[in-house]
Amino acid sequence: MAELLGASEMRAVETAAIESGSVSGATLMERAGQGVVDAILAATTGWTAAARRAIVLCGPGNNGGDGFVIARLLAGGGWDVEVALLGDPARLPADARANHDRWNGQVVPLPFTNKPRLGDGQGVLVDALFGTGLGRGLGAEIAGVLMTFDQVDYHDWMRVAVDLPSGLCSDSGRVLTDAQGRGPAFRADLTVSFHAMKRGHVLAEGPHHCGAVQVVDIGLGAWCRAAGPEVLHEVQAADMGFALKQAGHKYDHGHALVLSGPPGRGGAARLAARAALRVGAGLVTLAAPLRAVGEHAARLDAIMLLGLDGPPGLSELLEDGRITAICLGPGLGLGPATAELARVALQSGRAVVLDADALSRFNRQPQALFDLTVGRDAVLTPHDGEFRRLFPDLAAGLSDPPVSGPAFSRVDAARAAAERAGCTVLLKGPDTVIAAPDGAVAVNAAVYGRAAPWLATAGAGDVLAGLIAGLLARGNPTFAAAAAGAWLHVEAARAFGPGLIAEDIPEALPSVFRSLMA
Repeated sequence: MAELLGASEMRAVETAAIESGSVSGATLMERAGQGVVDAILAATTGWTAAARRAIVLCGPGNNGGDGFVIARLLAGGGWDVEVALLGDPARLPADARANHDRWNGQVVPLPFTNKPRLGDGQGVLVDALFGTGLGRGLGAEIAGVLMTFDQVDYHDWMRVAVDLPSGLCSDSGRVLTDAQGRGPAFRADLTVSFHAMKRGHVLAEGPHHCGAVQVVDIGLGAWCRAAGPEVLHEVQAADMGFALKQAGHKYDHGHALVLSGPPGRGGAARLAARAALRVGAGLVTLAAPLRAVGEHAARLDAIMLLGLDGPPGLSELLEDGRITAICLGPGLGLGPATAELARVALQSGRAVVLDADALSRFNRQPQALFDLTVGRDAVLTPHDGEFRRLFPDLAAGLSDPPVSGPAFSRVDAARAAAERAGCTVLLKGPDTVIAAPDGAVAVNAAVYGRAAPWLATAGAGDVLAGLIAGLLARGNPTFAAAAAGAWLHVEAARAFGPGLIAEDIPEALPSVFRSLMA
């Protein structure tokens, strides 16, 4: 898994490297500036000589120091560069002040008293105002600076952020604001980060402000462990080896049971069942009320079908020890039987996925659900609305104005939810967060080049529940199964492409598995 660092973790890595004596802060600043310049030059290949001009906005900290390095290197390469500084140069940190002093050109103060010298045509605007350590909103003064570049003169300029767009919280991806929710943030076409991706690059509003993200190696790899034991990770293909099916009898790969609801509502359960089978469960049974069996029988072949009326029937069915995982919720209905079915499933000792109606049934009494899930091999898969109803206080933290950093994030919310529920929680979204009750967290980010907006279609969540259930049926731990299910869900959608409907997701899985085998 690739690391996703917060501000404090990044500082710990840098501090460990500098204190080791093998690298200085000045060297790291020079490498960072060079990395940004290299990215700019690569992005502007083919630009005319007249377009090789830049305005560099420098802040009062080390991010501003990076900006002075960038300005010096661009000017040394023949670019026309204008530099603006927020704050008193005498109060810059030592390394940043040294690079300020190495800059031979003029430095104009921010906010601007006059329009910047450069404008019209093409150019590059570099945001080196604030980096990962920003602790508050930018305020009206910086809002005015950013508004300068909303004018038509700068519409064709490429906008580059150094490490993180100013105004964005590096830990949450939220735009830091005042108490009324007002706060500007730089919107970049390209963000050049250092050492590792930051959480703010992939969470919440981060992708909308970062443009594309390029990570530059500045020589900190030897001190990665200094970031601490609770570093977040982004789920990647390299983590999917266990998802590939190995040799063995069908029962060696588990038996998933998917519960269905009343007549006319069985499509969601069929989607989940097909996903469980495609992801590698050895057998899948769909259990439906007797009066709904007929509609399923016309649609199922490899998936077995069983008539089951109510919790007593489920208790009897689960006497079969070969059933290894249960999925309930998709199309199950909101009647009292759903809560009782959840109780029977969770107390059976099987791994359980609770989705959709199995979550909504407990809206008024979420603690009743948590009393059942605590300590169980269970995965809850709420979308934002379901999360808000089950964890209203945590959801409120995500909607309150983020007036200081690090702001409360979806990672914080999912981690707290998993601790409260005593089981794995998968908070769905483009920035899906998977959290375990022991504090482990992973992010499955469907953003940037991995975006799959066509997943916003009816039934996609039911397929995800089935994918997780199928992986659980094969004996995988809940956290690993949830993370892998989320990753496969996105990759299958990307493999199919625009026009996707939920039925297409399981059918795209074989191509995803083939790519993992390559």
